[in-house]
Amino acid sequence: MSIWEILAVFAAGVGAGTINTIVGSGTLITFPVLLATGLPPVTATVSNALGLIPGSISGAIGYRRELAGQRRRIIKLGIGAAIGGLTGATLLLALPSTAFETIVPVLVAMALVLVILQPRISKAVQRRREHTGTVARTDGGPLLFTGLMLASVYGGYFTAAQGIIYLSLMGMLLDDTMQRLNAVKNVLAAVVNSIAALFFLFVAHFDWTAVVLIAVGSAIGGQIGAKVGRRLSPTVLRALIVAVGTVAIVQLLLR
Repeated sequence: MSIWEILAVFAAGVGAGTINTIVGSGTLITFPVLLATGLPPVTATVSNALGLIPGSISGAIGYRRELAGQRRRIIKLGIGAAIGGLTGATLLLALPSTAFETIVPVLVAMALVLVILQPRISKAVQRRREHTGTVARTDGGPLLFTGLMLASVYGGYFTAAQGIIYLSLMGMLLDDTMQRLNAVKNVLAAVVNSIAALFFLFVAHFDWTAVVLIAVGSAIGGQIGAKVGRRLSPTVLRALIVAVGTVAIVQLLLR
């Protein structure tokens, strides 16, 4: 890499770590930059997954205050995320690179619709619970576990916008604040990235220079994202999710 490519990859890592912690979709920043340096798509995907691990962990640490009291929820959902992440990583090496290109924009679009409608859906669910006398499950039940596991399959395959899908599912099925759900999202993303990366270490080629640059940059970005993200109101955070998700859809469709 030239000095300018090194700076570009590092800056992309900072940006990805920041946006991943607040919303998700940081891969849409790093992946095109890695391709621009001449890396093949699969090598870029694998290197990106390895490099973003410190950013995911950094973001989760930055949100540790919001993680209080969510241990059981995280353990259960984390198991599903790990299974899905390993499955997705396996599919990356087994399927053609175009396998997910058609379905991914549709998934992200559906997730954005759920994010927009989440306040109304939550109120409707709450009214129904009050009418029937049922109590909300703190873990979201089998539906959330299955949904997040399937989203993690995609996360292990490519990762772009997986955080948006996580937030939309949890926002619909869990009665909690957006900030606490965002904290859980960061932990689940760290699990998926780590599981996929460990698998890639043994079976795939990667570029160590790219990995190190993104790792350092995303770790810094994770802390920035945590400081900025927790200051956003639920409305602003939801609007940011929709904005980033819309950009993600456009970029995915143009690839």
